[in-house]
Amino acid sequence: MRRHPLATAALAVAFCTLSVAAGTASAKTPAGDINLAAQTIPAAIGTDPAPDSQHPARMAVLHIPTGGRTGHPVEINGVAYLAAGAGAHPTLLLLHGLPGNEKNLDLAQAVRRAGWNVVTMNYRGSWGSPGSFRFANNPEDAAAALAYLRDPAHAQDLGIDTGRLVIAGHSMGAWAAAHAAAKDGKVAGLILISMGDIGVVAHLPHDKLVALAADNRESLAGVTPESMAKEMESHADAFATAPLTARLTGTPLLALTSDDGLASHTDALVAGIRAHGGTRISTAHAATDHGWSDHRIALEAAVINWLQTLGN
Repeated sequence: MRRHPLATAALAVAFCTLSVAAGTASAKTPAGDINLAAQTIPAAIGTDPAPDSQHPARMAVLHIPTGGRTGHPVEINGVAYLAAGAGAHPTLLLLHGLPGNEKNLDLAQAVRRAGWNVVTMNYRGSWGSPGSFRFANNPEDAAAALAYLRDPAHAQDLGIDTGRLVIAGHSMGAWAAAHAAAKDGKVAGLILISMGDIGVVAHLPHDKLVALAADNRESLAGVTPESMAKEMESHADAFATAPLTARLTGTPLLALTSDDGLASHTDALVAGIRAHGGTRISTAHAATDHGWSDHRIALEAAVINWLQTLGN
């Protein structure tokens, strides 16, 4: 099984037509307004909360209905990491990338220790969820998860403050989160971690797309490398994040980029949101790889610190 997330270093360079050496940030990538090296490390990263015997932290298995639009409804699998303490908690929906070898569960646990619920899910046709994998399904599955978490019965059972529901994603998951947040218009925040814009990726040469798909389909059902490449090519305009900018101006945004050759995807989205008047944007860049392999503490700190700025 290959371990690469959305792209290998060589393909990531091709995505952006940049010349990016491994471990060296692009000259076109802004440093961002968050200094990752100087940020406060929240206690939740290294300290368990005090036990709460009446309202302990727990996990719950979720079965999230989706696919109604396609006429093939299924229930995809999810897991809720529920924080200790009475009452409803702010909640983070965390989406994985392609195919999802890196699920950022250390981030999920740290955010839970900080008092938030965290919900993870697997898109249709990925990691055992029923149905066939399609890029077009992923934002719809994210939207279905948001609807599931807002349902009064589920919110009550899981202890979710539906007014403080934030969506986050890594790589392809960040792309799906951006689409879902733009369509939803009600999420309390959006977090992008090393986003790979599938609408930009779709413009790679066909053979590069096939190679990318072949390197990332081991846990995906109902696809071939060729079918994945063709879907990207035929939906490039619909998959692009550039048209989303006007609808994201009012959504608080944390945009995190890394030295993976994909930073321009996020930079362009941020620039577009700002051009439409968006101001609630925080950015940071890390000299690390696509999976933030040697910056896990910095990633957790950036996310938790930013979530705390959203208020009550």
